[in-house]
Amino acid sequence: MKRTIITGTGKYIPNRIIKNSAFGHHVFYTEDGQPIQTPPAEVTEKFRQITGIEERRYAEENLTASAMALEASRIAISDSGIDPETLDYIIVAHNYGDIQTGSIQSDAVPSLASRVKHHLGIKNPACVAYDILFGCPGWLQGVIQADLFFKAGAASKALVIGSETLSRVIDTHDRDSMIFADGAGATVLEYKEDAGDTGILGSAAQSDCTVEMDFIDFGISYIPGSVENHRYIKMKGRKVYEYAITQVPAAMKACLDKAGVSIADLKKIFIHQANEKMDEVIIKNFYKLYGQRVTPEKIMPMSIQWLGNSSVATIPTLYDLVKRDELPDHHLQKGDIILFASVGAGMNINAVCYRY
Repeated sequence: MKRTIITGTGKYIPNRIIKNSAFGHHVFYTEDGQPIQTPPAEVTEKFRQITGIEERRYAEENLTASAMALEASRIAISDSGIDPETLDYIIVAHNYGDIQTGSIQSDAVPSLASRVKHHLGIKNPACVAYDILFGCPGWLQGVIQADLFFKAGAASKALVIGSETLSRVIDTHDRDSMIFADGAGATVLEYKEDAGDTGILGSAAQSDCTVEMDFIDFGISYIPGSVENHRYIKMKGRKVYEYAITQVPAAMKACLDKAGVSIADLKKIFIHQANEKMDEVIIKNFYKLYGQRVTPEKIMPMSIQWLGNSSVATIPTLYDLVKRDELPDHHLQKGDIILFASVGAGMNINAVCYRY
């Protein structure tokens, strides 16, 4: 039986480390333009307690999202051992395209995937390169799409990448700006006859686009007198939290049930690194759906404490860290059942069940 398997992974973690203390001089405002009277040091400490973030990574000034995607891709291709000319698809998930340092203009033409293909030196015209916009779950949706292409007989190899420079679309007067970070993760997927029990066992996805549509969007700075046409990433944190802790567990269960896998066999959950406390509640609620009140120890690797929320890059980066034994106390063994899950702007949710 053929299955989609991940044969190579790679990541790009920027070298610029931005600690919470770097926000100590920021003047924060509320959504209605009122200055926050709480001292910045107290704001950042409360932020750490809620999100778990102590530091994050920002891309070097000369790097764009496509440049980071390229670096992660080279590692993933090398890891897989494939000839890049044999790739059928290159799918790049992002949300804001390439943004140069100091600019507010997004550049996504040609597509970031086209740029990655060009710089990889791939000449094969049958290697189709395109971008996907699906909020933070974009990389995982790219994986789902590749799996569907394979099952339809339209492809057998794909490079799926998530890359983002959120640091270039943040409003420094918004407390939520401290959440966001930069990075890239890449995976090579192949459809193999001899996959055995390895590979994708099931997937699920949904889009809620009614009242949820503006939970995460683009808006003006919170500081009074801000320029109307300068837009930044904005998030209704409480609404995102309330939505995620109910809808994400349900989608995860739908995926696991579709795969025919018992909750008892699940070894790791690679969840989008959005907010440490929120992710913990999501996992707790997920297990409650199966009548379990206790969450297994070390079921959920986390990198948000030192990498922040790099959107589409969080899951492939986290997976690569664990796969390479670079995250203490978290390891994978052949045959382990794992679950990928994400939530983000749209609002979109997806999940993939995978046997390592």
